[in-house]
Amino acid sequence: MKTLVKLEISRTLRNKKFVFFSVLYPVLLYVLIAGGASEDELVKGTKLTLPLLMMVSMASFGAITAVLVGNSEKIAKEREKGWVRQLRLTALPGRGYVASKVASASVVSLPSILAVFAVAAGLKHVRFDAAWQWFALTGAIWAGSIVFAALGVAIGYLATGDAVRPITFIIYFALSMLGGLWMPTTTFPQWLQDIAAWTPTHAYAALGQAIEVGDAPHLKDVSLLVAYLVLFAGGAAWLYRKDTRKA
Repeated sequence: MKTLVKLEISRTLRNKKFVFFSVLYPVLLYVLIAGGASEDELVKGTKLTLPLLMMVSMASFGAITAVLVGNSEKIAKEREKGWVRQLRLTALPGRGYVASKVASASVVSLPSILAVFAVAAGLKHVRFDAAWQWFALTGAIWAGSIVFAALGVAIGYLATGDAVRPITFIIYFALSMLGGLWMPTTTFPQWLQDIAAWTPTHAYAALGQAIEVGDAPHLKDVSLLVAYLVLFAGGAAWLYRKDTRKA
């Protein structure tokens, strides 16, 4: 499985579209949204300035791009080309294939996170009282991306090669907007805020936002992400078995 993970990582990093959409695109959005914002004024309903709030949001957005979009499209195309069928003839178990996709996607999400952090620190002078907050932020966003990697695997087994891109992007943009990655959810109507609070993207961004103010991630957000991980991973496993029976 280690060999397959290395292969997946090297293939992804050679992909110029991956570098743009998961690394450069979130950085550009951060500059556009927070570049001219005040470094002292707090966003209404939060304890954070816009540069701090959007740093976590765009780092999360970049990580989701890397693991969700990349995984779903690759898996759908590999199924179509017969690559998955060939792997089933090897000693690699089905769970090993799924695990390798999740693991490789999680590794390549790290540059997305670090790129946004570097720009926020350099352009908007983002600083924390303690150095541990940088490490905790990186770890929380990186670990949380596994949830969306599992969702990407599930979509890859659900959709065909032609349909996977529109399906992925509808889910990707809907979750990003509703979860508050592009704008604070405090600007939403109350009824929409109530819905947004239960989305995986909102819980994902909330992990980093809690760390930014010096708190531990809230139990509700952690529990929600774990529940979504179980749901997405279980769906991916079921779809994989279903795909195996059809092959």
